[in-house]
Amino acid sequence: MFRFIEQILDGFRPCFSRRAAFRWFVVVIVGLMLRSDRLGVTSIIRDLALDPSGYESLIHFFRSTAWDAGKIRDKWYRILVSKAPLLRINGRVVLIGDGVKQSKEGYYIPGVKKMVQESEDSSKPQYIFGHMFGAVGVLAGTLERHFCLPLKINIQEGLRSASLWDNSGILPENPIIQMIESAFETADVFGRSILLLDRYFLTTSALRKQAELNAAYGSPDHVTIVTKAKANYVAYRKPAPKAPGAKGRPRLKGDTVKISELLNDDSRYRKAQALLYGKRKEISYFYEDLLWGQKLYQEMHFVFVKYDGMKSIFVCTDLTIDPVRIAELYGFRFNIERCFREFKQQLGGFCYHFWTKHMPRLNHYAKKGDRDPLARVADKEDQKAILDTVKAIEGFVLFSSIAMGILQMLSLMVTDNRFHGGRYLRTQPENGDSEATVMSYMRRNIFLMFLKYPDSFVTRFIREKQTGKSGNIRDGVA
Repeated sequence: MFRFIEQILDGFRPCFSRRAAFRWFVVVIVGLMLRSDRLGVTSIIRDLALDPSGYESLIHFFRSTAWDAGKIRDKWYRILVSKAPLLRINGRVVLIGDGVKQSKEGYYIPGVKKMVQESEDSSKPQYIFGHMFGAVGVLAGTLERHFCLPLKINIQEGLRSASLWDNSGILPENPIIQMIESAFETADVFGRSILLLDRYFLTTSALRKQAELNAAYGSPDHVTIVTKAKANYVAYRKPAPKAPGAKGRPRLKGDTVKISELLNDDSRYRKAQALLYGKRKEISYFYEDLLWGQKLYQEMHFVFVKYDGMKSIFVCTDLTIDPVRIAELYGFRFNIERCFREFKQQLGGFCYHFWTKHMPRLNHYAKKGDRDPLARVADKEDQKAILDTVKAIEGFVLFSSIAMGILQMLSLMVTDNRFHGGRYLRTQPENGDSEATVMSYMRRNIFLMFLKYPDSFVTRFIREKQTGKSGNIRDGVA
């Protein structure tokens, strides 16, 4: 177990231009894997018994120029390709994308904006101030037991003006487009993929972007989208072929079809067995290939399914995938919701507290048409400080993603429930331990592991930080 962690962390060594930064990276990842509270980076110092004098260096590490988030993320993808038991269906990896909102009340945190809270939970306010993150994960494990390993989680709204400051190009205003681009970025490493999305992402702009990027790869299905459709949608049948010699251009669409009418046509359903949400169930289904999208008219699989008294409409852009398999694939999408829950509650992946005095103060009473406060920042020093803070925020989330992915891989590697020894569980797991159980095991045994592997670079780096004799990241001392 400890050697496996060491091998993964060692793979990130080329991503850091200074050895001191790599040492802090190792300490941060191990600290996030066993932290016992969610009180920012101070929990890393407490749980690893580090020298408190290193706090300033630890904070500086997240803004350091010695690492680049893009390089670390790309290395993380390649490590997963070689180390993780990726779940492949029809020869393709399964990606899952979704958005998550994180409340932040700080007045000087970049990217914080007012957002609508769609949750039906009455304890949550209608509006919140915080960050809107877009996330892409990949399924690893088996059909019976799998995790959604987080790949890329980044802020997708509130930073459009700041994206011009460092000449990296302006961010798309539409988070749906950003999600499609993020999926193709990961598929560049993982290969042909199936992307599972919520029905919120079924838009003509998303399908156009998918077609554009697929064309760049020279394949119509380099990334296939599987999602849901609403019952009030309207689709079209394929037009009849144009008669020879007939005048005018060929028709783009045929007869109009109301999706709700097809959904309620009980005469077309037939029985089948499907693996939905980890359980084998009997479903009734039928499918039809229809054109969808105003002025787009893309042909897609529409799969109509009834199970457990519910009706659903699944959509797939690849016409060759079996309709029952499409229903099963969408059942995997819930894994990213579980990933968000563990990411928030166990790892505290969104419990960051980075801010800067160079940021214009957040106005809680700003109106929708008001100018973006970041657009008023002209001073280069202020811009750099704000971008460094954004880097610290996204870096903290990225490092938390890596820590969580390692915990998930450890859980998949060990199937004899050895991690929960001594930890009370009301319901015993059937075929493996959760991330929380692996974290608890790490917390209880980490110092024993240091004694068992005294020559490991992980042990040496953490012991150096405990004694405060490892140098300072500010001057790059090794």
